Amino acid sequence: MSSAALRGDALIHRMNELIRDVPDFPSPGIGFKDITPLLADAEAFAGMVAEIAGRVDGPVDLVAGTEARGFILAAPVAMALGAGFVPVRKHGKLPGPTAAEEYSLEYGTATVEVHPFTVPRGARVLIVDDVLATGGTAGATIRLFERCGAEVVGLSFLVELAFLPGREVLAGHRVDSLIAVA
Repeated sequence: MSSAALRGDALIHRMNELIRDVPDFPSPGIGFKDITPLLADAEAFAGMVAEIAGRVDGPVDLVAGTEARGFILAAPVAMALGAGFVPVRKHGKLPGPTAAEEYSLEYGTATVEVHPFTVPRGARVLIVDDVLATGGTAGATIRLFERCGAEVVGLSFLVELAFLPGREVLAGHRVDSLIAVA
C-alpha cells in the first residue's frame, strides 16, 4: 500500500491496529498506549504526520514537542509545516537559562522547561504530544509558552483518553486528536 492511500479513515483504522494497549504499565491500573509499532510502520507514520500537519489552522512558527514521545511526533510535523521545533523537557534536562512551569500530578508535582531564547515574542506555537489524558502536562506547556511571550495556536494529540478531563482542562484552546478512546 502506498503512503498516499493512508489518509482519512484508512489511516485512522491502521493507526488503531498498530497502537498497542499495555495494561498495568508503568504501574498497576494504568493502561499504556504503546505507539512504537506505529512509529515502525513508515506508511502509517508518514500519514500520521501529514494528518496532524494538515489539520493545523493558520501559520505556525514553532512546533513544541513534550518529552519524550512528543519529540518523535513534533519534529516531523514541524518539518512538514516549515516551522521550527522546540523540545519541552523535564526539569534538569536542559542547560540554563531555562523557563520552567510546575504542575500537579496525582502523586506530587512535575516541571517542564524550555530555552526561552528559542521562543521569539509573538511566535505562533503548536503543541504536539502523543496522549492527552488529564491535561496537566499540556496545560503547563501552554502556560510556559505564554510566559515566554508566544501565542499557543493549538494542541495536537495522537490519542485522546476522552474519559479523562484533559480537554476540559485545556478549554479555550484549539485541541485536536486523531484517535479518541472513550
